[in-house]
Amino acid sequence: MSLQNESVSKTENRKKYDRFKKAGIKYIDYKDGNFLLKLLNEQGKILPRRLTGTTLKNQRKVAQAVKRARHLAILPYVGDSLK
Repeated sequence: MSLQNESVSKTENRKKYDRFKKAGIKYIDYKDGNFLLKLLNEQGKILPRRLTGTTLKNQRKVAQAVKRARHLAILPYVGDSLK
């Protein structure tokens, strides 16, 4: 049981940060497909805030940028083998 407690405490101690705020990014560009791929999982779904540490405001911008990129065929709707 001590192994479970250690793994839980390690994940709780890690401080999540907003990569956009840290880098000073105010506009999330939908034309930058390589950057947006970092925010998607293998199936092409947008990663949630609890995994990325993104703030709510920036997560909404990410979602809008991904949707625009998908519409313009920069990103696929369904990713069989994105990574």
